[in-house]
Amino acid sequence: MPTKTFSYQGMNIDGKTIKGKLDADSRETVASRLADQGVVPMTIDEAGVGMNRDIVIPGISRTKPTLKDLVIFSRQFATMVSSGLSLVRALSILGAQSERPGLKKAIGAIDDEVRAGSSLSAAMQRRGDVFPAMMYHMVRAGETGGFLDRALDRVATVLESESKLRSKVKGAMVYPLVVLGLMFALVTVMLVFIVPVFQGMFDQLGGQLPLPTQVLVVLSDNIWWILPTLLVAVIAGRLGWKSAIKNPAFLLRVDTIKLKLPVFGQLNKKIAMSRFSRNLGMLLGAGVPILQALDVVAETTGNARVSQVIGQVQEAVREGRSLSGPMMDNPEIFPPMVSQMLAVGEDTGQVENMLSKVAEFYDVEVETTTDALASLLEPLLIVVLGIVVGTMVVSLYLPMFSIYDQIR
Repeated sequence: MPTKTFSYQGMNIDGKTIKGKLDADSRETVASRLADQGVVPMTIDEAGVGMNRDIVIPGISRTKPTLKDLVIFSRQFATMVSSGLSLVRALSILGAQSERPGLKKAIGAIDDEVRAGSSLSAAMQRRGDVFPAMMYHMVRAGETGGFLDRALDRVATVLESESKLRSKVKGAMVYPLVVLGLMFALVTVMLVFIVPVFQGMFDQLGGQLPLPTQVLVVLSDNIWWILPTLLVAVIAGRLGWKSAIKNPAFLLRVDTIKLKLPVFGQLNKKIAMSRFSRNLGMLLGAGVPILQALDVVAETTGNARVSQVIGQVQEAVREGRSLSGPMMDNPEIFPPMVSQMLAVGEDTGQVENMLSKVAEFYDVEVETTTDALASLLEPLLIVVLGIVVGTMVVSLYLPMFSIYDQIR
């Protein structure tokens, strides 16, 4: 039976009015799930019909859950499970209070499958577009070992660290983007509004304009088609890029180049090492087999070249070699510190602990590198902005100097 979205209004055991939406196959299913949550339904209406139709804004209303959404989901889920709530009851509560449509729908579907007898990890794996591989593998380990609450809590911790890492990198890029946007806006305003005023003055005075001024005048006269063409080129380039990176061979070449870039290459490598160490340590600590853990970690590094080398490490481990050995054979990806720390961990039986220390080290390294990068870019971008705007202003006033010389 097809799943529909129902809007409901009910009353909880405290007498408070509860409103929300649930995905189910019928009103009876909604009423049953609300009863499991301790809510007495008063009205249950099908959403999307008449006045109940949802307003959907493309790209906003139906976006995938963010890392923060998954952190909150994991933390709350872990708390409920450790408190003794059944999976069905916990999923019903989480689905009812989730505000992200994509996550809400996925939780509802998982709830239905768990009720039908499916394991939680299998249901989450079937929704890999919402839940990352690392998450459902940890849940599977928790189900098998009887520590689902701790597994979910560790997932939340790792996702929280990943969220902070991404926020730090994105935050460092905000200032350069703002400066570049300001420079583009200033150049556009000068070409559209200021250059035409000076052009009228130049036409009245006559004479030959200097070359820089002629360039500005030509740009100003043609700005009406340059801006739309530039916009179309940017959109086409973005769409073409998204299509191109779906090709594994192209993505591998691009990610290999990323690791070799000055400054940014080291930053990309440190981010990959931080993710690799944190995720592998968590999976091994949860009892996930090493070959399976490496397979999962390869998907989470964010770099195809690093993932390729992790695949080579996996093959070497399958043949009976240690984990650190094949890493030492690839120093361009795994710095000596990583492989040596792992070798010590293997000798002492503290692999998980060593990986955790490596992750902490690279978290600090990423923060230090992004701060240094931001400090380097700020004055450089200000200088570029000054040169661009100053060149335009000087170009506009050059004819004035030549006219003054002629008058003398």
